[in-house]
Amino acid sequence: MNVLLMAYGTPYRPEEIEPYYTDIRRGRPPSPELLAELAERYDLIGRSPLSEITYAQAVRLEAALNATLPLYSKPFQSSPGPRVQGPARVYLGTKHWHPFIAEAVQAMAQDGVRQAVGIVAAPHFSSRSIAEYREKVEHALAELGHPFTFSLVEAYPDHPGYIQAVSGRVSEQIWRLREPGRALFLFTAHSIPEKSAQDGIYQAQVRTTAERVAESLGLAHWDVAWQSAGRTPEPWIGPDINERLEAAAAQGYGEVVVTAVGFPSDHLEVFYDLDYEAQNTATRLGLRLLRTRSLNADPDYIEVLRDLVLAAWARLPQAQVV
Repeated sequence: MNVLLMAYGTPYRPEEIEPYYTDIRRGRPPSPELLAELAERYDLIGRSPLSEITYAQAVRLEAALNATLPLYSKPFQSSPGPRVQGPARVYLGTKHWHPFIAEAVQAMAQDGVRQAVGIVAAPHFSSRSIAEYREKVEHALAELGHPFTFSLVEAYPDHPGYIQAVSGRVSEQIWRLREPGRALFLFTAHSIPEKSAQDGIYQAQVRTTAERVAESLGLAHWDVAWQSAGRTPEPWIGPDINERLEAAAAQGYGEVVVTAVGFPSDHLEVFYDLDYEAQNTATRLGLRLLRTRSLNADPDYIEVLRDLVLAAWARLPQAQVV
């Protein structure tokens, strides 16, 4: 079983911020002002842990799959799932920094992979996000002459294990509330340009996640907000988390619990946008802001990824591990 785990990527050292930012901007170097702003954000949060977390996810997912595979490789027609041979291997590719997705695809081809399942450490689909990961894989495969077939897990906004994992982390914050009746629960995800969100799929999937979590915990007051909008002239979907905090204060809420459902892993856009910028906004407004901890490479999230990969592999025609 061959798996390509994908994530956003992050620079390791300060001198890598400019080429990283240039890659995000599709080859257009950032202005000195934009570069200085991003560098300042990294200075404020310290080094992003995203790379280490993503590597841990890959290692733990591979271990979880190999612990499960004996159940899938018994030589009986009635055995569950596909017939497999050999161990699972998880390759890691990131969207905007090393190891790039194209580098991972090349390594897979060199290893003789013939079939693979891909999954992104992000649960909601949009043409701006998950579709771009798929395009990068398809481009890399085309450059190599299509050495293997590839199937992508596109979204999992209401996977029971994912909802349970998020709900558990929200419940941790419920116990910290001083006045639960005056608390608002906000669920956030990365904003995208309005032109990329016209079909409404992305917004609907994020709201589905929020609804499932709210239902599981019986939350009376909850909403969806957006964060991390890009620095471009075009409009991005909202309301922004800081705007929604302004509204929350005006509505009489005293506490807000924010859950970054669109960001399974801690990184710059969690630490800066929520722990720094949104926290400062909340302080100015007299709100107490609590953030739920991220899924990262915790066992419950790894089990979600494992379950999704196994289900996707089972749908492949005559799935084999080579």
